[in-house]
Amino acid sequence: MATKLLFLITFTSAFFHLVAQDNPIILPAEEPKLVNLDYDTDLLPKEFFEKNRNELRQLMPNNSVAVLFANPIRNRSNDVDYEYHQDPNFFYLSGLREPHAVILIFKEVQNFGNGVKTDELLFLQKRDSKNELWTGKRQGTEGAKEFLGIKSAFTGEEFAGFETELNSFEHILITSLPDDVRNSDNKDDLFNLINSFQLKTEKSTDKIDDSSLNKMMAQLRQIKSDEEIVLLKKAIEMTCDAQIELMKALKPGMTEYQSEAIVEYVFKKNGAEYPGFPSILGGGENTCILHYTSNRKPLNGKDLLVSDIGAEYHGYTADVTRTLPTDGVFSEEEKIIYNIVYEAQKAGIAKCKPGNKFWDPHNAATEIISTKLMELGIIDKKYKVRDYFMHGTSHYLGLDVHDAGLYSPLEKGNVITVEPGIYIAEGSDCDPKWWNIGVRIEDDILITGDEPINLSEKAPRTIEEIETLMKEESKFED
Repeated sequence: MATKLLFLITFTSAFFHLVAQDNPIILPAEEPKLVNLDYDTDLLPKEFFEKNRNELRQLMPNNSVAVLFANPIRNRSNDVDYEYHQDPNFFYLSGLREPHAVILIFKEVQNFGNGVKTDELLFLQKRDSKNELWTGKRQGTEGAKEFLGIKSAFTGEEFAGFETELNSFEHILITSLPDDVRNSDNKDDLFNLINSFQLKTEKSTDKIDDSSLNKMMAQLRQIKSDEEIVLLKKAIEMTCDAQIELMKALKPGMTEYQSEAIVEYVFKKNGAEYPGFPSILGGGENTCILHYTSNRKPLNGKDLLVSDIGAEYHGYTADVTRTLPTDGVFSEEEKIIYNIVYEAQKAGIAKCKPGNKFWDPHNAATEIISTKLMELGIIDKKYKVRDYFMHGTSHYLGLDVHDAGLYSPLEKGNVITVEPGIYIAEGSDCDPKWWNIGVRIEDDILITGDEPINLSEKAPRTIEEIETLMKEESKFED
């Protein structure tokens, strides 16, 4: 039975020994003094993560355990790693922002004897003053319980010694095993956690379910709580501020990377930890490359600039796109294409109401774009709109820029993007006067019980508003 879970733990000074349920527990060696690692005062409270774990249990089948691993540390080159970013599902359930960890969430409370009863176990890095000198303070087992609200926490080293009877569970739910894991001499690294998990489940592979947990997490994460919306609004406001500063500063002779520097400076100045994704600043012909991130081209006065950017704040990312004339004035052809996209976006946003299908905003935007492009003679059949508008109009937004969700009918609490575009690359089968005009307008929309709320409306998006703002003096003028 699941409640007969036994642990076999080799005794060292760092961890305890539990041979069977009736044996006494020898507690781990005392950790260094508890340290609150957080300087920010607006982080998600531990109750948020406790609620998420409880809501997951409601979706889990009886006699099941969910197993989630922290993201691996990813290497950039030689002995330099990328700045660490936690797996969103793992963060959503634990609040932990450290690598080398695994959390087990049980559907039912497990009785391990000696008064130890729990429905969750977190294994994470132990406190280590030597390593913390290089990489910063760790949460530790006591910190995880005190600051994250985890009921039972142990060091990563202890996981290998736990003889967990995973075979006794009817369902072992996992999202996926982390990739890019490098073995090392560190006994509590992620490699050893995964290896231990695989050894524990080698006789019960038929019980491993690597699809249901993803759907459960998508169901939970697609509805944003009030606490999450507060953080999303902050990330979106930072992003709008960056778009506004770029509008004031943009001039012919600048480079794409200088425009990137402006927006990412504003992110950091306002408190963002990261860009939520590589910033897209594409000018001229690069406006027609959907996910262009090289950002090296010099900008001339005839170029449009697509600025698709998002600040990430406490894990939550914005995603706001504006299209700007480098010289501050749209040409007549650019105005025509821009206004088609703007009209399409307004039609898409109007469809962002509870009960509508997720793809209704896309269908509304596509209908306008295809009709208008036919009127201009750029296409002769509506289906050819895909030559110039080749992506979806909406995706969920949250802990990922393309956040988890079921793409089911829209519900109150969804936050989605609405981002139609037209991209007419050089050499397209139309009048050359349209070539190298790429336009995308993207806003972040909160689905309410009534009318949708445009969370990113602070950043101007009409031609008149943009041209007026671009005349203003910039603090980045030099």
